[in-house]
Amino acid sequence: MDFADRIRELANRIPQQLPHIKTEEATKNALVMPFISALGYNVFDPFEVTPELDADVGVKKGEKVDYAILKDGKPIMLFECKPCNCSLDECHASQLYRYFSVTDARLGVLTNGVAYRFFSDLEAPNKMDSRPFLEVDLRAVDDLQLAELKKFSRSSFEIGSILANASDLKYTREIKRILAQEMNQPSEEFVRFFTTKVYPGRMTQHVREQFAEITKKALQQFVSEKVSDRLKSALAQEQESVQPESPEEAATTAEPGRPETTEEEMQGFYIVRAILAQVVDPARVVMRDQKSYCSILLDDSNRKPICRLWFNGAQKYVGVFDAEKNETRVPLGNLVELYRLSNQLREAVTRYEAKGGVGDAAAAAGGS
Repeated sequence: MDFADRIRELANRIPQQLPHIKTEEATKNALVMPFISALGYNVFDPFEVTPELDADVGVKKGEKVDYAILKDGKPIMLFECKPCNCSLDECHASQLYRYFSVTDARLGVLTNGVAYRFFSDLEAPNKMDSRPFLEVDLRAVDDLQLAELKKFSRSSFEIGSILANASDLKYTREIKRILAQEMNQPSEEFVRFFTTKVYPGRMTQHVREQFAEITKKALQQFVSEKVSDRLKSALAQEQESVQPESPEEAATTAEPGRPETTEEEMQGFYIVRAILAQVVDPARVVMRDQKSYCSILLDDSNRKPICRLWFNGAQKYVGVFDAEKNETRVPLGNLVELYRLSNQLREAVTRYEAKGGVGDAAAAAGGS
């Protein structure tokens, strides 16, 4: 089993494990130690992985790092663990910040066993940055993140290479975060930049308010058009690979009264497929068009609903399902907003995959 397979195996177990993990200690045992082991380190060798490493800070004694990975007897990576039910946005990295300054480690990891945030001292020597240069949620890990994670593995670890790339990762991540903020709520500086490029008049308060909405709409349309172009290209390639049927075959396979699938519904379907490609073969994600909505199913089974596209009205919605298959409709401003639901969509598929083949025979007999 290669590195990527080990990480994906851990990720696939998370939905089953989380309901049974109640404490920080349980989080360490069930999630964090297997992650460190997946990186190739021997968690049972104290010369390689040391739990509760002493990290006294000044007069404050008894400070301990949850886990320290060692090389040549010196710590190279520190892990500060939080309970799996704790959001890392709410769990501060203050302890890790203190530990970082009193050890030789150049890398610090804050984790709740599901999400992992990697820090270094890119801004000031021996002082941990306030923002991570890499963040990975195992439930939604993609190929690019797997490639970055592998650099921390025992067989690939090279601190110089990691730090050389960390700066690019950090600032790329920050710029993407800022772009996301500007798309949702453009700042005055952002609006002014574009307004002065296209509007020759004076920048009054009324003009600023008008162009704030125009800028937001233009950004969303631009991204939507780029996504649409990619989807059309992918669809064209897929259609080229399918042998066209004869008129006689078309006549026999046509279904009278079947709802007409719109281009927007197809775009939504391909966006969902693209999101799920990280966790399942896209060919297994199938759309069935109904009169009022489009169902997107795993394995073309009604017992494995992923979501529903309610695109027939003026206000568009996407219906997402919880573990009991209760549907919640989320309003969409545009198709790009489907990406905000990536975690819910992947979790739906992961739940079905975790069950293995249980119920598949029944689904085939009664519900597919």
